[in-house]
Amino acid sequence: MAIFRQYIAPLIVVLIFFVALVAVSARIFLPADMAAPAPITESVNIYQLTVIS
Repeated sequence: MAIFRQYIAPLIVVLIFFVALVAVSARIFLPADMAAPAPITESVNIYQLTVIS
């Protein structure tokens, strides 16, 4: 159990940190329109989609 607490758990925490860092840093390389927050729109009903199509 000491091996997990001293070596494996900190490694998992550091790996999660680096994955999050890469995910956030990837926004630099996206086009400007994709890096913007998603627009807020009203939700569309499944019923409305079936009637339209």
